[in-house]
Amino acid sequence: MSKNNNKRKKKRSGPVSLHLALPATSANLGPAFDAAALAMDLYITIDARLATSFSITATGRDKEICQGVENHLILTTYREILQAEGAKVIPLSLRIKNDIPIGKGCGSSAAARLAGIALANQFGCLRWTDAQIIGEASRREQHSDNASACWMGGLTVARMSAGAEAQVVRIRPKGKWPLLLAIPDHALSTEKARRVLPAEYSRADAVANIQNSMLLLAAFTQGRHDLLSSALEDRIHQPYRAPFCPLLPSLRELIGKPGVVGVALSGAGPSVIVFLDPGSAAQKTRKSVAAHLAHSGLSAELLLTSITPRGARR
Repeated sequence: MSKNNNKRKKKRSGPVSLHLALPATSANLGPAFDAAALAMDLYITIDARLATSFSITATGRDKEICQGVENHLILTTYREILQAEGAKVIPLSLRIKNDIPIGKGCGSSAAARLAGIALANQFGCLRWTDAQIIGEASRREQHSDNASACWMGGLTVARMSAGAEAQVVRIRPKGKWPLLLAIPDHALSTEKARRVLPAEYSRADAVANIQNSMLLLAAFTQGRHDLLSSALEDRIHQPYRAPFCPLLPSLRELIGKPGVVGVALSGAGPSVIVFLDPGSAAQKTRKSVAAHLAHSGLSAELLLTSITPRGARR
């Protein structure tokens, strides 16, 4: 009798729920292609509970995509991880609130994959380390920048190692870093954005990007907003993606104007991240950016945000 009671207690003591909040991210950051990313103060939050069958309720941005159980990136990742580890796939009920634009260069797929891995880690009792979690997400994303920033927060520099883990350094930028995220109506798949990139680059282009990446890192660590206008210059991906991302060349015209210290494509695009002068009024700069886009015949949702030091929270 006591053995049966002990078994029942053990069964009930396992994890029955998990709360996650994962931030949007902006990768590449001009010259730091596939190497650096920052976390933004926009989140997807997920409340998961054990259930008899899989189900999702969603609110917020792109809720139609978020609530479709079939081929859902979070659930697909969750199932695949557990199956690969030989663990039982336990049905979950998810409640999702999403503020991250999907398919627009803001790290939505990295956040979804990390959520699926975190759920598998929790409900499968896998006990994976942060390095394993980021490494698995990076392998699935085929690059580690978004995954590392989403999981760790702040600014991250990352690379894939020879094993299953990622090598990640998390940096807390000095000072305040207000941002303006410009989001167009249309989406752009990462696959399409990568297809337009050349297979080879000149030595001059490679050297310029290395120099600018180092300057960009110095700008963040020393709080040098004045360096961004040149440190964000890129020859590796932005010139080739600009035709699919018309906001980029238009907003680059504002660099050096009041309130704007730098502009870069967010991830693979089509969204653009505008670095704001922390000494200027953000709302005033937002209005001038909106007026500039309207004058250029372009439109975008303009969200004021900032670099958040907080990564995935459990």
